[in-house]
Amino acid sequence: MRALLVIVSLLTACGPVAYVSEVTRKASDRVEKARLAEADKYAPYYWTRAKEYLYKARERAAHADYQGANRFGRLAAESADLAEQAAVEAKKDPSKRPLDLKRGPDVAPAKDGPGVAPAKDSE
Repeated sequence: MRALLVIVSLLTACGPVAYVSEVTRKASDRVEKARLAEADKYAPYYWTRAKEYLYKARERAAHADYQGANRFGRLAAESADLAEQAAVEAKKDPSKRPLDLKRGPDVAPAKDGPGVAPAKDSE
């Protein structure tokens, strides 16, 4: 009887134990390393992906879905590793940096003229 109780308690505790290892330690640490490598600036796609997967992992754990939380934790860790690698590479080689789509003061707006399609047809 005692052995059965120990086995049942161990089986029910596997999810939270794996969650602590997979998400709380691995994924969180890797996302933090990516943040320190400035992945938000140099690898925004993988950075956002890692953050969102980590958020989803924590959300799934809050609903006691530890299997789903662990899966999202693994995805967050993988994305954070890719973000860190891309950020380190982009820091070294400026040609691998993402395009800055923000318009600066030195960019003039498009002018109406030949070759520019109008937004509406003239009536």
